Amino acid sequence: MLDGCKLKSACSLPFIYNKKINTAGTSNADVPLADPGMYQLDITLRRGQSLAARDRGGTSDPYVKFKIGRKEVFRSKIIHKNLNPVWEEKACILVDHLREPLYIKVFDYDFGLQDDFMGSAFLDLTQLELNRPTDVTLTLKDPHYPDHDLGVILLLVVLTPKEGESRDVFQTQSLRLSDQHRKSQLWRGIVSITLIEGRDLKAMDSNGLSDPYVKFRLGHQKYKSKIMPKTLNPQWREQFDFHLYEERGGIIDITAWDKDAGKRDDFIGRCQVDLSALSREQTHKLELQLEEGEGHLVLLVTLTASATVSISDLSANPLEDQKEREEILKRYSPLRIFHNLKDVGFLQVKVIRAESLMAADVTGKSDPFCVVELNNDRLLTHTVYKNLNPEWNKVFTFNIKDIHSVLEVTVYDEDRDRSADFLGKVAIPLLSIQNGEQRAYVLKNKQLTGPTKGVIYLEIDVIFNAVKASLRTLIPKEQKYIEEENRLSKQLLLRNFIRMKRCVMVLVNAAYYVNSCFDWDSPPRSLAAFVLFLFVVWNFELYMIPLALLLLLTWNYFLIISGKDNRQRDTVVEDMLEDEEDEDDKDDKDSEKKGFINKIYAIQEVCVSVQNILDEVASFGERIKNTFNWTVPFLSWLAIVALCVFTIILYFIPLRYIVLLWGINKFTKKLRSPYAIDNNELLDFLSRVPSDVQVVQYQELKPDPSHSPYKRKKNNLG
Repeated sequence: MLDGCKLKSACSLPFIYNKKINTAGTSNADVPLADPGMYQLDITLRRGQSLAARDRGGTSDPYVKFKIGRKEVFRSKIIHKNLNPVWEEKACILVDHLREPLYIKVFDYDFGLQDDFMGSAFLDLTQLELNRPTDVTLTLKDPHYPDHDLGVILLLVVLTPKEGESRDVFQTQSLRLSDQHRKSQLWRGIVSITLIEGRDLKAMDSNGLSDPYVKFRLGHQKYKSKIMPKTLNPQWREQFDFHLYEERGGIIDITAWDKDAGKRDDFIGRCQVDLSALSREQTHKLELQLEEGEGHLVLLVTLTASATVSISDLSANPLEDQKEREEILKRYSPLRIFHNLKDVGFLQVKVIRAESLMAADVTGKSDPFCVVELNNDRLLTHTVYKNLNPEWNKVFTFNIKDIHSVLEVTVYDEDRDRSADFLGKVAIPLLSIQNGEQRAYVLKNKQLTGPTKGVIYLEIDVIFNAVKASLRTLIPKEQKYIEEENRLSKQLLLRNFIRMKRCVMVLVNAAYYVNSCFDWDSPPRSLAAFVLFLFVVWNFELYMIPLALLLLLTWNYFLIISGKDNRQRDTVVEDMLEDEEDEDDKDDKDSEKKGFINKIYAIQEVCVSVQNILDEVASFGERIKNTFNWTVPFLSWLAIVALCVFTIILYFIPLRYIVLLWGINKFTKKLRSPYAIDNNELLDFLSRVPSDVQVVQYQELKPDPSHSPYKRKKNNLG
């Protein structure tokens, strides 16, 4: 035991001094503080004893943070409702020098509110013996109330010098220090949650109603439902998934809120779901009473086994194992169409290396690591320190739930003193991937509108069942839990207005064209239009509508394959995106220019709503256009199949029978499936078609060795 490490509280931190504690061992007090060598600090967070109660029930939900300097290097999991928690969690921390003590802070987790402080202590690293496991007892104190007894934290620590190894070589093998405990692990299962409804919620507004929404949290994962205006019995019908990291389950924290424009939202109530009490592979209907409030929430919760997600080295490539490859191909063969419709396909990403990255540190180097994301699935590589040409050689595998998803690969520079610096990003639609081909992708800026410095080498394989993928296209698209909130931008507002204006002008020009036929501006054209009008009206049948759309799709397809592609690159959208990026980058110090923005911010919520509506309307028109332009061939072929089916149905079946079947289905849907999630198949299909903005963002840039990230050129976007 190390008595000297029954430590002083953080409120009475003295200067760091050298002092031998045990002459029998090898103390690092013999090592000069200026020693530039690296140290590895292995910590086992064992348990807490007699911690402070911070909740109303006389208990707490404690978790622990470790900090060195101002940098958080570890955060434990939350132990719910326990003043004597047992963590038994391990952390491996790299230490540059021993001057900075290790700070330990304990907090009580309060979902939706600010976490309560439960005490702190520090560990003087100069007092630890090298290469020797040491039991440490930390007495927690509050700087504002030094006489209060806040309990103790028990640790096991081992400090190991790395003087004989190069810092670069040693750190290359390490994981990122921040959030290592959760980001480096793989999830063991999926929690599918359907928020059905609320019942008899508390009225928070003066009109006797509320505008409720619900927040969910499982560990670091969060989800926020849509807002239901002016109701105490909201019907949400929303479905989402969380990753299950803990073998025994975990606790889902749920809070209900009332939306108030212009002021802080009102708290309606809270509840929890203990996943360890639920059986697997079974759907559970839960009616949860809201604590600290009124009413109930109704949920459906299903726990399923882990998806195909893994991280490995290149030597353990799953698809190069012939037996495993055959198993994967069999899993997604056409014969297994109706087996687990959510399991559409398999994605393997080899993150090989990057070259010529931007230098983010003052030393002219960077500490790059790579984040690979597919919808809400997120995995990381290790960090390669002091290197602008890092080699990761990692293989990531994902389960594909939607073949229209976009793979995002982002490179960051690890910074121990603040959040990671952005180095570059690529976005790759799964349907554009060419299997087994190693490619160099030019890194783009955050908005994906232009190049930044460096390229990244990836090799990607996609295996999927086309029928499952087609069926999944007709259900709602999965929403990303972590998205940047919409902000007000003068340039973005103008861009969306111009996009919508272009869509409207297509209709206006079509109306002018028809009117010119009526006015006989061109007699041959008007005569042909008149004859066509008489023929179509006299012989019109309903099946001709999908048939006409089918002919338009077919006509565009033959134009493309014959080399007479009438699609033009959208340089207008590219220019607007480039201008928007320039606006974000520049520091505008002109007060007259800022005056207009400041006035807009006074009605920011209304302006953001208008901005988003313009975007939705413009995107809707662009997606229809891009369907017929064969921007995504898979979706255009799917549209051809659907139009063929509709044409045949309308040709052979009288309209009254079709309307009758449609009405019966609509009226009986809730009776047959009370908790079904409402959706529109046509809108779900169009949501998978990229808008013009997304087409520009997903364009692959060609490597240009002479390109400088500080001199952007619009013609580089092609």
